[in-house]
Amino acid sequence: MIKLRGFITIATVLFLYNTSFAWWGLTGHRVVGEVAQGYLSPKAMRAVKEILGTESLAMSSNWADFIKSDSTYDYLSRWHYINLKAGLTKDEVNAKLQKDTTANLYNRINFLVEELKNEDLPPETKKMYLRLLIHFVGDLHQPLHVGRPDDLGGNRIKVRWFNENTNLHSLWDEKLPEFQRLSYTEFAKAIAHTTKKQRKEWQSQPISDWFFESYQLAQSIYDEVGNTEPRLGYRYNYDHVNTLNNQLLKGGVRLAGLLNEIFG
Repeated sequence: MIKLRGFITIATVLFLYNTSFAWWGLTGHRVVGEVAQGYLSPKAMRAVKEILGTESLAMSSNWADFIKSDSTYDYLSRWHYINLKAGLTKDEVNAKLQKDTTANLYNRINFLVEELKNEDLPPETKKMYLRLLIHFVGDLHQPLHVGRPDDLGGNRIKVRWFNENTNLHSLWDEKLPEFQRLSYTEFAKAIAHTTKKQRKEWQSQPISDWFFESYQLAQSIYDEVGNTEPRLGYRYNYDHVNTLNNQLLKGGVRLAGLLNEIFG
C-alpha cells in the first residue's frame, strides 16, 4: 500500500508538471533570460540585482508558471497569451491589440513596463512584476502564444513527435527546445551572437511588431501541419531549429532592451 501511494504521488507530480508548466518550457524561458542577462546595461544590471537579489533573469523566468499551483494567482492565466483568428493583416492585428481591453499578453506586457518605471512601487510588487515581464516576453516569442482562438493556440491540434502523442503548442513549448539536448547556459551561449546594429533594430521595433511577427510565424506553423495528425521528427527539427533559435535570441535581446529602457 505504501509503495502504491508513493507511485500515485509521483505520478500526480509528473502529471501536474506536464500539464501546468508548458509555456516555452523551463529551458526555453531560461535561455531567453540568460541571453537578456548578457545584454543588460550596467545601470539596468544594478537595478535588476537590487530587485531580484541573487536570482538571475534565467532563474526568475519560470516563476509565472510555478505559481500556477497557487489559486491566488489564477487571474494571471490570461496574461500568458493572446488569441487571434487567422488571415489578419498587420493593420488588423494592430487594431485588435489596441482595442482588446481584456487582460492579455499584449496589454499586460505594456502594463508591466509602465509599472516598473514607477520608483515608488513596493519592493515585493516590483519583484513580482519583473518576474512576470521576464516570463511574458519569453511567451510572446513562442509563436503559438499568438495563435488561433478555436484551437487554443495549437493545444487542440494533435501531432506525433517521434512516437509520442502531443499537441502543436506543446511541441513548440517543450519538445523542440528540449530536443536540442543543451542546458540553458549552453543554449544561450550557442545562439547569442548578434551585432550592435541587429540588436538596435530588434529592440527599436514597437511591441506590436513583435506580436505580428509571432502571429505570422504561427500562421506558417499552422499551414504546414494542416488538418491531419502528422508524424513529426528529425526533419521537422531540421526545418524549424533556426526559427526556434531566432525566436529565443530575439526574446532575450528584446527583454534586455526593455529592461535597459526601464532602468536605464
